[in-house]
Amino acid sequence: MPFVYHQKVKFRHCDPAGIVFYPRYFEMMNDTVEDFFEKVALLPFSGMQQKCGIPTAGIEAQFQAPSRLGDQLEIALTITRLGRSSLGLAYDARCEGAPRFTAGSTVVFIDDKGRPAPWTDAIRTRLDRFIKKETPDGK
Repeated sequence: MPFVYHQKVKFRHCDPAGIVFYPRYFEMMNDTVEDFFEKVALLPFSGMQQKCGIPTAGIEAQFQAPSRLGDQLEIALTITRLGRSSLGLAYDARCEGAPRFTAGSTVVFIDDKGRPAPWTDAIRTRLDRFIKKETPDGK
């Protein structure tokens, strides 16, 4: 079951040709993660200041088609791996069902000293329902 974040493409996302400048997709991915952690893990970024954090350790993306000013994107987020302190994430962004980009990232839960820390049992339980489960056909 994916978490879906809705993003309208705004002027600030676009280059002079009116299409999304690709680094803005990375901001949209971070907005998706931030919303996911606030609504699902009940761990809002605003409450983490100086106590913990969830920085991105790695990210990659593939762009299938341009997005334009005014497009309504649906960014589906699923968990691909839940480690001791890390989390693998997959993104699938679409506009009216048409693919725009796919991506994968790894985030790490860190303590107040910036060191990896284990997810709490409560957070793990909330994250578990968004883990992509393998089906018998391997999908």
